[in-house]
Amino acid sequence: MPSSSQKITDAYAYCQQMVRSHYENFPVASFILPKRLRQPISVIYAFARTADDFADEGDWDAETRLTKLREYDEYLDALANDEAIDNPIFIALADVIKKHDLPLQLFHDLITAFRLDVSKKRFTDIDDVWDYCCYSANPVGRLLLHLMDAATADNLEHSDAVCSALQLINFLQDIEQDFVENQRIYLPQADLQRFGISEEHFRTQRSDDAFAQLLQQQITYAREKMLFGKPLGRAVGGRFGFQLRLMINGGLRVLELLERQQGNLFSRPRLSKRDWLWMLLRAL
Repeated sequence: MPSSSQKITDAYAYCQQMVRSHYENFPVASFILPKRLRQPISVIYAFARTADDFADEGDWDAETRLTKLREYDEYLDALANDEAIDNPIFIALADVIKKHDLPLQLFHDLITAFRLDVSKKRFTDIDDVWDYCCYSANPVGRLLLHLMDAATADNLEHSDAVCSALQLINFLQDIEQDFVENQRIYLPQADLQRFGISEEHFRTQRSDDAFAQLLQQQITYAREKMLFGKPLGRAVGGRFGFQLRLMINGGLRVLELLERQQGNLFSRPRLSKRDWLWMLLRAL
């Protein structure tokens, strides 16, 4: 039987393999990040990736998806009681939480977001979207700050703004995919009504002036959040700070590309080599 230390080593290896087998924008494998953070971040990623798959992947019905997510919540409760979980992700997660004193509630918050993904397909207004971001995106930034021992009140507030902005930007890039694959519309219903947008726009990918105005309003929301959180890139030093500035400038660049889109407003903008060079120079 493997020793306790060997189980932990194998569990970390399992999570790191999951990172290598998935492409994500989340900077889980970035060489820019301090080496000491790559292993714990891979564990957080493995936790979030598998829970996200429970909500979206496969052919399970809603009840099955919610049951699987409830099991993850129960595993987290077990960790709080120092109970062992025979699951490589939670073996590694228990070690990360203990070593870095991570708030367990942030992991519960992520589960709440995935539970919402199963049951919630429309959002009333922009505050409803930001509330969703409090569970889906902001916990990730907060966990990274805790890993860096940089979780001050100002940093947490700025991190929430950056993460919420990045989440909305992601929604704007994936409007077609979210609607076609999961029948979700993350854009606020209040703004759809304001600009005279019906769900027929999404079904037929109607790229008219009204839809352009709707997108511009969402771009404004996201840019305001990003600019508010931008000081975080300077507040956190070293390689992690550089990574943050790269992500912030990347988000701002994507917003510019979304504003310039002509024709198909549902298409996903692609960053060119020139865009990446601009982002790197700005981050430096």
